[in-house]
Amino acid sequence: MVGVRLFVVARNPEPGSGLPFLLRVPLGESELVLKAREPWPRTAKVYSHRAQDWPPDAEVVEEVPVRSCVRRGPAVDLILDRPRENRSQFVFTALKGGREGIFWQSSRTVKGARPGIRVPTRRASGLPALRILVDTRERYPYRFARQQAATERRALPAGDYGVELDGVVLAAVERKTAPDLAKALISGGFAYLLAELSALPRAAVVVEDRYAELFKLEHVAPGFVPDLLARVQVRHPGVPIVFCDTRPLAEEWTYRFLGAAYVELSTPDLTLPAGS
Repeated sequence: MVGVRLFVVARNPEPGSGLPFLLRVPLGESELVLKAREPWPRTAKVYSHRAQDWPPDAEVVEEVPVRSCVRRGPAVDLILDRPRENRSQFVFTALKGGREGIFWQSSRTVKGARPGIRVPTRRASGLPALRILVDTRERYPYRFARQQAATERRALPAGDYGVELDGVVLAAVERKTAPDLAKALISGGFAYLLAELSALPRAAVVVEDRYAELFKLEHVAPGFVPDLLARVQVRHPGVPIVFCDTRPLAEEWTYRFLGAAYVELSTPDLTLPAGS
């Protein structure tokens, strides 16, 4: 399979090793070589750590073509080209003493680790505090009182709410009602707004209503506004547009999104192979 990137599992030739498998993960222009306890995370998260190199005489257990292998913050998402056991993630973390720990997990092992759990109200992404910037032009802004987040009025380059690090806006959320969204789509201004949001590392639009409301608008043909929305979404795939049923839910979603973006983008890059 010339030119096809492969995920390779082999047996670790080191005698008596507690990590009996080797993994070769294609990542960017290089590769990630790991030692692991299991050849796939089927029942629980699999602990692994880096190997020095890939032995030339490794006993290969399996080779699978890779559809996608992308680094996202402190994690590497791996998608294999096979119908089952095809999605997994390597999560890089710091253990006690500063040692690096790598945990290999799949959706099944993550779900199995917390069966049937009901997620309670909690701080965004575990942050002890979150300071949210509120654009000075925003009328009747979210207060984030229930979420216990601090707010600060500031002129933002794009969006109505944002978070920053060292004076740089990392992420922003634009708030819309269904009528506001429809008006901006019809006038053409919404496309320019999405272009501005796309210039930020992370951005989104939250709508304080149901998607169904776009089909009930007066003075426009049914389906006209949803069609306009679909077009701008295709042109700006990096800016999700999320419909929340009510204003409180939209406020909650904004808080969660900004918290997750802050954690993702403010986490120091872990040392991964060059070009990843």
